[in-house]
Amino acid sequence: MKILAIESSCDETAAAVIEDGRKICSNIIHSQADEHALYGGVVPEIASRGHVEAISAVAQAAVREAGMEFADVDAIAATCTPGLIGALLVGANYAKSLAWSLGKPFIPVHHIRGHIAANLLAFPELEPPFLCLSASGGSSMIVLVRDYTDMEILGGTRDDAAGEAFDKVARVLGVGYPGGPKIDKLAQGGDDKAYVLPRSHVDGAPLDFSFSGLKTAVINLAHNAEQKGEEIRVHDLAASFSAAVSDTLVPRLKLAAEQTGVHTLVAAGGVAANSRLRADLEAMAAGFGVPVYMPPLSLCGDNAAMIGAQAYYEFLAGNTGTIWQNAFATAEISEKICQKHGIAKKRAKR
Repeated sequence: MKILAIESSCDETAAAVIEDGRKICSNIIHSQADEHALYGGVVPEIASRGHVEAISAVAQAAVREAGMEFADVDAIAATCTPGLIGALLVGANYAKSLAWSLGKPFIPVHHIRGHIAANLLAFPELEPPFLCLSASGGSSMIVLVRDYTDMEILGGTRDDAAGEAFDKVARVLGVGYPGGPKIDKLAQGGDDKAYVLPRSHVDGAPLDFSFSGLKTAVINLAHNAEQKGEEIRVHDLAASFSAAVSDTLVPRLKLAAEQTGVHTLVAAGGVAANSRLRADLEAMAAGFGVPVYMPPLSLCGDNAAMIGAQAYYEFLAGNTGTIWQNAFATAEISEKICQKHGIAKKRAKR
């Protein structure tokens, strides 16, 4: 089964053709990062307009690279939640319209489920159940994946997501957007013990975490140094910050493995590209004597291949949508997005 998948939840317009949830036939990404870097972060209205301008050409390129025509695909999928609502609506409406015009099934996909499914493309042997540390710009959580479409959040952030903290710290250090890769590059060769930064603990919720205190600590440190005329050692601060993020995330995944007895470990999301986090996850997994699965860097960030991978398993589970399918800025990873329709269908029933 070949699925044309669309991803437009933030500032990448992406399309891919995926076969049977495991094989990448094509994977096209049009990034708006340079445009948003002018503003220090993603501007939702600009992102939505950028998707409108690019989505048709990106989808055509994905089908062409796969050696197909639109009529040859078996289904159309799109990210429908979570994300910037205007951006999501562009991708979802394009995909729904295409599916309706071709007489193909439409499959709505949860963005975080897609990030997790990126590992299915990279590791043919990977099957549920497993534990996943998903960390990105919009969310950070530990997920128990019982089956391909049966997932439960065991712990998550109480405030800022890890990727959001990277972006804000990058802005303070003056290295711009996107913050994750730039902080990672700065941290190479830096002393990760040069600056003492907090590691969060949430009373009564040992699997939850917080990044607002860490972010604020870096901001205050930078402002105090500026007021005193002191120089910030940016390489050391980037390394110290990266270590603090990793020290916040990795122990929670370890604790979740101990509590659940599930020792197949997975990482996903844009923050999973961070070299310090990857090294610490490998070291932790080695302590259990088990491997940790992490997508290649090309599949850590937002892409449509991961959406197509998850869409295949949503289709097998019967989770297809209709022309009434809406997009939603937020939704729990455990929700069936195909059952969320929104106001359009309610009005039609009147």
